[in-house]
Amino acid sequence: MNRLLFAAGLFALAAAPALAHPVTVKSCNREVTFDAAPERAISNDVNLTEMMLALKLQDRMVGYTGVSGWKTLNESLREGVKALPELAEKYPTKEVLLNADADFYFAGWNYGMKVGGEVTPETLSPFGIKVYELTESCIHIMAKGKPTMEDMFVDLLNLGRIFGVEERAEALVAGYRRELAGITGKIKGAARPVRVFVYDSGEEKPFTSGRYGIPTAMIEAAGGVNIVDDVEKSWTEISWEPVIDRNPEVVVIVDYGEVSAEQKIAFMKNNPAFRNVDAVKNDRFVVLEYVEATPGPRNIEGIRRLAKSFHAEAM
Repeated sequence: MNRLLFAAGLFALAAAPALAHPVTVKSCNREVTFDAAPERAISNDVNLTEMMLALKLQDRMVGYTGVSGWKTLNESLREGVKALPELAEKYPTKEVLLNADADFYFAGWNYGMKVGGEVTPETLSPFGIKVYELTESCIHIMAKGKPTMEDMFVDLLNLGRIFGVEERAEALVAGYRRELAGITGKIKGAARPVRVFVYDSGEEKPFTSGRYGIPTAMIEAAGGVNIVDDVEKSWTEISWEPVIDRNPEVVVIVDYGEVSAEQKIAFMKNNPAFRNVDAVKNDRFVVLEYVEATPGPRNIEGIRRLAKSFHAEAM
């Protein structure tokens, strides 16, 4: 009997998620090994925080950063993080992370970290804080292919491995893949891709998403083409001339910050420079929340709404 109990105890230990560690994941150009699942995690920005929430990792977090300094928390996110403090309104300093006794920081380049800045994987490593980098943002530090929705899926699956919730992550991603396949299947016979411009902010010069931003992947999945996908950047400022010359049929407005989506649309409608732009003439604007236009769980619903705008007849 004792031998049986001992064997049962060994089986229980073997089944425990903690023993799935150590695990090693690829983060940009690094391999990061986790000897145990993080217990005091911090995420930066609203979209990365929503990835953590989608995987039900609130109990492994001590806070989040980088939301209210730029954006307003929507109700669903507010509900998800109501028990957690916002440790910094914008990018955190190293001291903020150390004072929270963090053991994990989920961020990205220009999503909580800057190249050569105070908070990077290298500066946090001596303090035992491991960093996982948002895949879309890797273009800032290494050569990388054009984004696809797999980039976001990889991040969720890697987080699942890091925190020992692989099955949860795999089920979530499988659901997203099914939804995405349903959308792309409906628009497969579309005659041609729709010309699309992403308008984030700025009046004198627009801030937009170029070749390496996730909106390019979303637009392509929805049956469109980003008119500035020859701009070798993720998010960047350009001039209005190429936008006018390339004549987008649809303008995607990213809604956040002090200037509302309605104000951005009014600016384009009321400016004579845009009077011959097809999207303006035909009043074809699609509004995406910031959290839909940056890598995260809401991308799929964003793609669905883009597809309905681009190819209404198929949807």
